Parts: sequence; C-alpha cells; structure tokens
Amino acid sequence: MVIPGPSADWSRVRADLDRHGVALLCARQDDWRPEGAGERLRALLGHDWERYLELTHRQVRTRFAASRVLLKFGAAAALGVRPESVELGYGLGGRPCLRGYDGVHISLSHTDDLLLVGLATDGAIGVDAERSDRVLYGSGLVRHMCTPYEAERIEAMPVAGRNPAMVRLWTLKEAYSKAVGLGMKLGFTDFGFSPDRAPTDVLRPDGTPGTVGAWAFHTMSYAGRYTLGVAVGDAGFGRTTDPSAATALDPLTVDALLAAIAEEERDTP
Repeated sequence: MVIPGPSADWSRVRADLDRHGVALLCARQDDWRPEGAGERLRALLGHDWERYLELTHRQVRTRFAASRVLLKFGAAAALGVRPESVELGYGLGGRPCLRGYDGVHISLSHTDDLLLVGLATDGAIGVDAERSDRVLYGSGLVRHMCTPYEAERIEAMPVAGRNPAMVRLWTLKEAYSKAVGLGMKLGFTDFGFSPDRAPTDVLRPDGTPGTVGAWAFHTMSYAGRYTLGVAVGDAGFGRTTDPSAATALDPLTVDALLAAIAEEERDTP
C-alpha cells in the first residue's frame, strides 16, 4: 500500500495483516522528511535519537529519520498504540525488531526516494527494493551473486530478460538474508532461487530444494521503476490473530504478575 504521509488511512495496515499476515508500506522519502531535529522527532526516534545525531551526511541522516518514523507509524497502527511508544531494537545482524513485542515482525529497505517497510504476523520478514534498471548482468556480478544453477538458467534466457532476472534474484536474496538476520554475512552463492519461475523455495547451489514450505517469497514491480522482493517465514506457531499491544500478554499471566508484586510489596518492611 502507498503511504502518502502521517495522515494516511492506517486502518489498511491492520486489514492487510488480518487478511494476509503481511503488510507492505511504500512511501516517498519527501513525504516523511523530518522538519528539523526538534522534540517531536526526538520523541519519535526514541533510542535511535543518538544514532541519528551521529550521522553527519545530511541525506543519510534524513533517510534514516524518515525510514524509522515510517516504520514506527506502521508498527503503531498494527499494535494500536501511539508511534512515540514504539521502540526499535536491533539483533546481532542488524535486523530491526519491536522492543517488548514479538507478535509483529518488521523489515526495512530504501532506494533513491523510495522507502519500503514490511510487517508480518506469521513469522520473520525481509524486504528489499531496487531500481528495476539497475545493471547487474554483464557487470561481473553473476559469479559473485549466483549459484551454478542460477547462472545456467540465466544464460539460457533471452538476452532482454537476463538483467531483470538478476534484479529479481538480488531483491529475493537481500530479503531472505534480512529475514534470517544474517544480512551480507550469508553468501549469495550459497543459496538461490529459480530465475525463470515464481520463487517458491530456497534452492541449494545445484538447484535442488533447500526449504520446502517454510518460506513464502514474492517479487513485484512498483511504480514502473522499482523491483520489490519479500521473504516471509513460517515460525510454526500460526498467525498472530490480534497483534494489538493490549493482547500481547495473557490476562491471567498479567493478573498473576500483579498479584505477586502486590504480595511482595506487603511483605517488604
């Protein structure tokens, strides 16, 4: 869905999560450009505020703030809370997560003026966005990013289809590596996809299935200029049917915790 700014119809986020278990938010950076480094931005960035101040390149700083604010607005819509109350955390591989709430998984990508946010309630999610006209085929990248199976299938394709196939593969590999939390540490020649068919499974270098039914993959065109890749894992626990923050803890568990705290306070001299 296209998100034109903070005043967008955020009910669509919950609707997509309820219907599909996934919500993709596309936005222009200019629509989310922060107006100065005031208290409002500081409240929205939360723990990312110090990181924001450390960035010296103006464009990088602006993109960092815009992408995090968009992500927090999207997560807030899913959780039913204010954006300022959403805090982001980061795993060892840099994968973002929602602090204190693991029912909604998140991912983030950007290229040029495009911001892309992925939210999922089924399991881990990774997203990637690239310009569709980015030149990958013929630049020597085939041997660095393709498995033997992928390279063979790409060379068998008509010339006009080879670069678009490479761009699709790139977005899928980026999305999957983000979803598993490894980023560029996961060698792109160690796993692959079918370049000439809709992606269904992660493939081994020889083209045989490596994961069967554990992941869902999609690539799509956006605005006629971008190629988007999405990877969503199945955690095996089923979909989070109500991602609201108010339902994050079982009521009986909350009552038990409150009772234990009250009893401890009574026993404290």
